Amino acid sequence: MTQPLLYALSGVALVGVGLLGVFAHRSLVRRAIALNFAGSGVFLVLVALARRSDPADPVPHALVLTGLVVGVSSTALLLALAARLHRETGSDRVPEEGE
Repeated sequence: MTQPLLYALSGVALVGVGLLGVFAHRSLVRRAIALNFAGSGVFLVLVALARRSDPADPVPHALVLTGLVVGVSSTALLLALAARLHRETGSDRVPEEGE
């Protein structure tokens, strides 16, 4: 097993765990953590794809850096919305349709 393949498989596993967390939990904070797991998995897959060729392709590395900035910004926005929801309703859970 080569190192890029190990990184790619680890990334796919992280994406799977992240998506499971997004769909299994109603808490916005847990969903934010799960989305960060999924994003980290995507970054690992991109780095593994960049490492396949010799020399390494710099474009996926630039995409990962851009994705880190977008991920931090979206996480901050989601956590601010969760805090606002908690302040308004007393819970950080996403309301169901009938609630």
